[in-house]
Amino acid sequence: MVETKIEVGMKGEAAAKVTEENTAIAMKSGSLPVFATPAMTALMEQAAAELVDELVPSDWTSVGISLNIRHKAATALGRSVHAEAEVKNFDGRQVTFAVKAFDEAGEIGEGLHERVLVNREKFMSKVSAK
Repeated sequence: MVETKIEVGMKGEAAAKVTEENTAIAMKSGSLPVFATPAMTALMEQAAAELVDELVPSDWTSVGISLNIRHKAATALGRSVHAEAEVKNFDGRQVTFAVKAFDEAGEIGEGLHERVLVNREKFMSKVSAK
C-alpha cells in the first residue's frame, strides 16, 4: 500500500481560457465555437490529477478510471473557465472526486470522477507488456 496525505474534503483546481483550440469545432465534439465538453472534462481531470500528484510519493501517480459528468452551460471564446475537484472518498488506492466547472457566469458542469493510485514503473511495465 502507498503512503499518502489524501483526505476527504481536500480540493484541487485547474484553470483555462476558451481558445480556438479547445472549442467544440476544433475538438470535433460539435459544430459551434464554444468550450468543448472534452476540454471541460480534461480540466476536471487535471484538477483531480494535480491534487493527487502533490500528495503521493514521486514514484506514484494516479490514473482516471471513470468520469460521469454533465455539461450544463456553454462558454464563449475568450472567457475564463476553472474546474474544482473535491475528494469525496478515499479507499486505499481509489479516490472519488466531486468535480465542477465554472465560467465567469457560474457553474457550467458537474459530476463524479474516480482515479486509482498506481506505481509509475509497475503500471508502465504492464502497459509495455501488452
